[in-house]
Amino acid sequence: MFDTVKIAVCIKQVPTREWQPRLNDDKTWVREQDVSYEMNEPDAYALEESLRLREKHGGEVVVCSAGPTRVQQVIREALARGADRALHVEDDSLGAADASTAASALAPAMAEQKFDLILTGLQSDDQGHAQFGPVLAEKLGMPHSTIIMEVHVDPSTLDTEGGAARSGQAGRLRVKRELEGGWFQHVTMPLPALLTIQSGINQLRYATLKGIMAAKKKEITKVAAPAGLSPRLKVVALSAPQKSKQTLMIGGSPAEAAKELVKRLREEARVL
Repeated sequence: MFDTVKIAVCIKQVPTREWQPRLNDDKTWVREQDVSYEMNEPDAYALEESLRLREKHGGEVVVCSAGPTRVQQVIREALARGADRALHVEDDSLGAADASTAASALAPAMAEQKFDLILTGLQSDDQGHAQFGPVLAEKLGMPHSTIIMEVHVDPSTLDTEGGAARSGQAGRLRVKRELEGGWFQHVTMPLPALLTIQSGINQLRYATLKGIMAAKKKEITKVAAPAGLSPRLKVVALSAPQKSKQTLMIGGSPAEAAKELVKRLREEARVL
């Protein structure tokens, strides 16, 4: 058993997908007082993958999140699903933070923990920039890989003292990345490392009653946000999508109309 291997999984609280967005008065974000929240779905897959790695290789899973007090809703959910403990960088200003600010808030506290492996979701459902993982990896000074579909840790490179083998070499893992056009890439990486997990990599588990009761006794370490955090991204304006439809009549002979239809489907609708 590799009982000292430490896996971190970063999770984010986002508006539920069923909630109909309503913008605040200055049209720069949603009306947070009206929002119902849930765990970011890609992060749920990262959490599940971390639990499976722990079941296979031992160690512990630590949930890490940044945001206001309400974030403990998803932290408790992650603990109920099986995470061992949690780290919460608590600050009201981080509720709608951009990727760089969120990474800057978490990096100092996570660096102290000396994690062997950090998992995040590929992107968030609310902002969707897919930048949090790479920025956090840069701030922590560790290698990273994105859009991961499979994770295999080489147990021969681990020992009970942590992520390093008795030979003195760094631990290793092999990952499968999803590329464009149905292609994949296999990468061998040293530990410690950070991975951003693609949705669908595994089958999600849900909290049991036993897990929910156990979560109430698990530790949540609260840490103040670092001083001097400032947003790197400014939202100028948001607007809700407008429903619209347009009818286009294509004339000419049947052959000409068919040719024109295929052209428009290919070049405008991009469905062919």
